[in-house]
Amino acid sequence: MIEALRPRGNVHRASGSLLAGVRAVSSSAEPGRSPQDELPADSTALPGKWVNTSLDSCGGSEEGSDAGLAGRRLAEVSPVIVTVLLGLAAAGLLGLGFVAQQHAAYTEPLGEMLHLHLLLDLVRKPLWLCGVAAMVGGQVLGALALRRADVAQVEPLLATNLIFALAVAAAVYRERLGRGEWLGAVLVSGGVAMFLLAGRPHGGGVPGPASVVWVAILATLMVAAVLVLVAVRVTLSTKAMLLAAAAGMLYGIQDVLTRASLVTLEQAGRGPGALLTIWQPYTLLVVAVLGILLNQSAFDAAPLRISLPATTAAEPVIGIMLGVAILGERLRADPPALAGEVAGLIALVAGIVILGRSPYLAKSEQGTRRRPGRGR
Repeated sequence: MIEALRPRGNVHRASGSLLAGVRAVSSSAEPGRSPQDELPADSTALPGKWVNTSLDSCGGSEEGSDAGLAGRRLAEVSPVIVTVLLGLAAAGLLGLGFVAQQHAAYTEPLGEMLHLHLLLDLVRKPLWLCGVAAMVGGQVLGALALRRADVAQVEPLLATNLIFALAVAAAVYRERLGRGEWLGAVLVSGGVAMFLLAGRPHGGGVPGPASVVWVAILATLMVAAVLVLVAVRVTLSTKAMLLAAAAGMLYGIQDVLTRASLVTLEQAGRGPGALLTIWQPYTLLVVAVLGILLNQSAFDAAPLRISLPATTAAEPVIGIMLGVAILGERLRADPPALAGEVAGLIALVAGIVILGRSPYLAKSEQGTRRRPGRGR
């Protein structure tokens, strides 16, 4: 019995031969080369069973492949999560900035609407400056999101700024949100998610500075100008909505120009100086100033419940349209996808309208004494 358990001589010889073979391979391998380098050039000729056995001896191919697949999925999901967080953070700062700006602008004379003197008066108010600082911070975060993703992906996230504005207003007045506010929030958030899941925006690039597709910006500016001309001749509440819609259109143009400038900066490889040789950054500055003027004029004319929803609804719609027309971004075009995209946008706009009717956004006009205007 004891003899049966004693190792045989052939086992010692086999194990010694195996160790000798390993030492021979290790000593013959060139420095810096891995054992895989010693395999034949035509690795496909190796028996599949031998390959699987070798992988199993190294710790198991199944576990390794699962870990690699999980790593690849995490690498794909992480940029999406970062983009969503940047977009929502930008929307939060924008909502906070809009509330502060409207509280300051609503006390200005009506006659200063659409005049640069309105901005000169507002820069003397600390509350308005804090609102502008929050808005600039939101635009910076939005630019970082646009650098990582397409306009059609970022715009719906930025449209949630109205939810944050409502939350800030409710916190200021220390009141709970009602069913209407929750319904609007669900519609806005659900509309954003539905549009992104159905459309799956992807692709796109920046055309040359002289490309004809940039005419779409000029056409958008003309439509915004028509809205401003009509706003001059209508009642105060309608005036606020039209000016806010025009401001939202300019903000949509601003988002597309920001995306184009950032992509151009990355492709040029010559540092920020490359932006000085193209016209988009200069146009971006002009459009941003005009957008702020129109937005503050809308805030001067009416409370947030009237002036903000039109801006929030117009910006993503114009941004997505220009992203497709100019940057060549693509959305899924099969019937189910189109139905989901349209339904998402409808839910988004409906939610914005419902939130805009919230009484919390109307409280800025309570107890506010307005200086006499020079006209309507």
